[in-house]
Amino acid sequence: MKKLNISFRQVGLAVIAVLALAGCSQNMDRPALGDYPVDENPAGGALKFYVTFDRESTNPLMQAVDETRAKFPTENNFTQIEGVSGKGVQGDADRMISYPKPNDWAKTAESFTVSFWEKHAGQTKNGMNPGAEHIFSLPSSNGHWSGGTMMLLFDQYGGSASAAAIKFVMIDANLADTWMTWENENSIEGVLDNQWHHFAFVYDATTSGFTMFIDGVSKGTKTWGTHGPINLDDSKISALRIGNGPQSQIPSGDNWLYSNWKGGLDQFRLYNTALTEAEVQELFTTKK
Repeated sequence: MKKLNISFRQVGLAVIAVLALAGCSQNMDRPALGDYPVDENPAGGALKFYVTFDRESTNPLMQAVDETRAKFPTENNFTQIEGVSGKGVQGDADRMISYPKPNDWAKTAESFTVSFWEKHAGQTKNGMNPGAEHIFSLPSSNGHWSGGTMMLLFDQYGGSASAAAIKFVMIDANLADTWMTWENENSIEGVLDNQWHHFAFVYDATTSGFTMFIDGVSKGTKTWGTHGPINLDDSKISALRIGNGPQSQIPSGDNWLYSNWKGGLDQFRLYNTALTEAEVQELFTTKK
């Protein structure tokens, strides 16, 4: 019996030795640390919401999944099209993509960046008439008259057919609001020419400055006084809507606070940091 116990121990030691050698062999076969792929959105990273629209699926909810949290929309009535990089989506009247929340973006953002690609043929329309079309909005129960806490809309302009008035609205937790606008004679020519254009809107809490970039180029910085951190009330945000305003439609069908985006969209991103000009330019040049 004693000899049998010794034999088992010997076998056990032999097995351990073999496993150790196998482990060494595996370690030697591993690539150098610098060869490992880098996660585009590491845990706790600044990219809080990201939709590529690239996924090949007959399920429209899968086509618009948020890549940072694998969060599916509750609604996607947009059509998948060829985007600036891979697939994009095409909006239309009374259609939107809606999510329960923009993850923890509103909760964690003091500064922020909103980035996306758009493609639109001619003047924006609200119903059958020229008017506003929303790129995105954050509906809210905060009591503000708009029904939201943030929204971005492209609006009509009486100049060329490819020009747009651009209006970015922010409402903080204390219901202080501001409109950052490029309109009237400051409207932007050439962004509704049926070509893909990259937009980035950057708010820097340290300066209260708000900068719009188009195709990697700054179109000027506006300042929200001395507001500082954006201070959104995350607890009252009821959705993130892509391609739709924060309110409901009205019977006449011309509510500008509802109106849908009727062009193409691609690569929609929300960061809880102010990207630098170089970082914005990289998104543009790499078609991200």
